Amino acid sequence: MTTTEAGGVTGTFSPRPGAAPLPRMIRAQAALETRMLLRNGEQLLLTVIIPTLLLVLFSAVDIIAVPTATAGGAGRSVDFLAPGILALAVLSTAFTGQAIATGFERRYGVLKRLAVSPLPRWGLMTAKTCAVLVTEVLQIALLTAVALALGWSPQGNPLAVAALLLLGTTAFSGLGLLMAGTLKAEATLAAANLVFLLLLVGGGVIVPLEKFPEAAQSVLGLLPITALSDGLRAVLQHGAGLPWPDLGILAVWAVLGLGAAARFFRWE
Repeated sequence: MTTTEAGGVTGTFSPRPGAAPLPRMIRAQAALETRMLLRNGEQLLLTVIIPTLLLVLFSAVDIIAVPTATAGGAGRSVDFLAPGILALAVLSTAFTGQAIATGFERRYGVLKRLAVSPLPRWGLMTAKTCAVLVTEVLQIALLTAVALALGWSPQGNPLAVAALLLLGTTAFSGLGLLMAGTLKAEATLAAANLVFLLLLVGGGVIVPLEKFPEAAQSVLGLLPITALSDGLRAVLQHGAGLPWPDLGILAVWAVLGLGAAARFFRWE
């Protein structure tokens, strides 16, 4: 507390310099990260437009025969496709979008400056994760509405779906941060988009794994996108309970991805 005299008047002032409370800083950073994601046209193309177009196109036109498709039955096709497209939405936001955005923030020195701010590094990563979760909620709401309009009839326990989505988000976030923190921004841009395309085709999203050779199926079945797609499909299409094998695969990828990102992520 400081007391000063000016013109015979005594005033008491009590300045309180210092950082804002940690939860408030994380909320403010998360809100900023979310606005940046939603205002980025390329991110919207990747996270909203492409999954929606794929859902509508492959549900309405028999481009690829899916196990539940029937002649003239787009509604049966969407029962197979909708869970895979939801998994693709998680991949696009938690992995591809986050890797590219974080990679360029690292290149331009944004992360270096934020790292010396009152917000701790783990707080920054928490804010980024919150922004990813908010974006995914919007994605899932939109894709669910589109799928229902196309005749989708989801089944199963919503808690099982939430567990799969959270574990999938954790796994892909760890892998995205690992890529962004170890590669140059241009290499991250190319690699993240390439991985997105490869997993779109080979991860059981729109092409059933049965279409691949048996030797390839055993390898593709261990990918996180395949585990997420198959797990969501087991619950939402077939009404299964918790798909423990798929949850186990996602948990392993989550531990490996986050552990490697914490160990090898470079802020400069």
